[in-house]
Amino acid sequence: MNNPTIAAHSEARHTRYHALIAELSQRQLDGFLVPLADQHQSEYVPPSAQRLAWLTGFTGSAGLAIVYQPGSAIFVDGRYTLQVIDQVAAELFQPQHLLEQPPSAWLAQRLHAGARIGYDPWLHTPQSLKKLRAACAQADAVLVACDDNPVDAVWVDRPLPPVAPAVVHPIAYAGESSQDKRHRLGKQLAASGVDAALLTQPDSIAWLLNVRGGDVPHTPLVLSFAVLYAEGQVDWFVDARKIDQTVHDHLGSAVQICAPDALGHTLDALGQRQCWVRIDPSTAAAYVVERLERAGAVLDQAVDPCVLPKACKNPTELAGARAAHERDGVALTRFLYWLAQQAPAGEVDELGAAQQLHRLRAAGTGFRDISFDTISGSGPNGAIIHYRVTPETNRRLQLGELYLVDSGGQYVDGTTDVTRTVAIGEPSAEQRQHFTWVLKGHIAITQARFPHGTCGSQLDVLARQALWQAGLDFDHGTGHGVGSYLCVHEGPQRISKVHVNIPLQPGMIVSNEPGYYKTGAYGIRIENLLVVTEAQAIPGGERPMLGFETLTLAPIDTRLIDPKALDDRERTWLNDYHARVRTVIGPHLEAPIREWLFQVTQPV
Repeated sequence: MNNPTIAAHSEARHTRYHALIAELSQRQLDGFLVPLADQHQSEYVPPSAQRLAWLTGFTGSAGLAIVYQPGSAIFVDGRYTLQVIDQVAAELFQPQHLLEQPPSAWLAQRLHAGARIGYDPWLHTPQSLKKLRAACAQADAVLVACDDNPVDAVWVDRPLPPVAPAVVHPIAYAGESSQDKRHRLGKQLAASGVDAALLTQPDSIAWLLNVRGGDVPHTPLVLSFAVLYAEGQVDWFVDARKIDQTVHDHLGSAVQICAPDALGHTLDALGQRQCWVRIDPSTAAAYVVERLERAGAVLDQAVDPCVLPKACKNPTELAGARAAHERDGVALTRFLYWLAQQAPAGEVDELGAAQQLHRLRAAGTGFRDISFDTISGSGPNGAIIHYRVTPETNRRLQLGELYLVDSGGQYVDGTTDVTRTVAIGEPSAEQRQHFTWVLKGHIAITQARFPHGTCGSQLDVLARQALWQAGLDFDHGTGHGVGSYLCVHEGPQRISKVHVNIPLQPGMIVSNEPGYYKTGAYGIRIENLLVVTEAQAIPGGERPMLGFETLTLAPIDTRLIDPKALDDRERTWLNDYHARVRTVIGPHLEAPIREWLFQVTQPV
């Protein structure tokens, strides 16, 4: 390798891999499962839980490695098929598509009889282990729970767990007191005959207690566990170093601060009293589920009680989201103006663009952080769906190329996520054609009207129809939920091919982000955030309908649109949207930028 940095990284990964193999051998294990997960099964994890990245070099937001002495593999979904090839040494881990070759199928085909495959019970749910355990049994092998994680044993410079301070999230932004939330949800548990709910998701705890933190990059979470009792009281298992007197006073006496290592004893006590305990089987770690069962608890396996009320934003949270998107739109419009002036001269690279956008956002009122690492991809890098620019991959924006920037901000009153694709110079006919097909899908979702009870999977085809007619598609969901100064990816709602039996409901915020990616050439994605609303009555209609309100406010590059390919409804939507952007964003801009905005948002 000519690049000494890449060579050093490769050598380190080989060293780590072989150290882990030796550790497994000492433990009489033939393999080990390494998911991207922490004790909470979170999507975004602290540096101390980045075991997959440390071992393999893969930095995507989802993945699983199976370390196995005859040959190891790493499993990723369609978002990361290009990224994994770039980041992971194929001689150590053979890349596999998560859907085309699931880990369970791989284990059933590869394991030798008698093989012992270890796993960390804190990093898997019983649900996820079920198929893996069955696959091992099919190969006459066995899954073995480890008391401690073998990766941690060889990760000599592993970062310490985070202890960022918790802060109060004021009712002026939350819209409902923690006490009211706790009592409301406690009554729902009691009505279902449930004594307590084990909360394992930090964003649920943050929402319930009206607190925010800083334990996870770009997501204001306090890593912790909690038990919510039917009487409305809470035991919060959190490092006391994170909690100051202000937070104590905010929580009051009904919330008991407990040491994290006291969780096991509380689970045992719930079991000894034979309590009915709500656990979410999709997110609760196998360790806590199995401990409750051993202790004698009766498990009520159902969705975390905070998930749905957290997803359906109240009027205060929606007002905050609109205000945050307005300020975010001002920053993004300033960035797009800067890009239009600088990029055609060859003076902008991917890193510099991401840094400039960060600076412009940070100047805004209420800004706390970006909501995820900015995806800043030019030309072929834009075709990598979740590309993360590094000094090694950084490239200049060049004439004739497309530049894709997917970014967002964490504001005290809302979380944003927006993608714009921009032509650097004059776009080609092919680029305009593909962009227009993606735009048609984006508009189709925005204009959708649908009855109560409709799930996002029933709308997903609208985003893909124009692409499908041309034999094209994209390998990611069309939309994900978004939190209120919380996780940029939030459930339970989503718009995707994968069916999730959760209807879209008023107050839910969801992204609308169809795309197209031509490997080695360019990527296209157009993303706005939408909120589900009660739609205006349709003349002659027999049922009340739901629809969407667009929150995101920023210009869409009309140079990339073929107006002849839009029908009248699509053209009207685009022109109305740009008129709204001019009206709302324009007054906040300096004269040269305001004039540019008016020019680039003229009707098509």
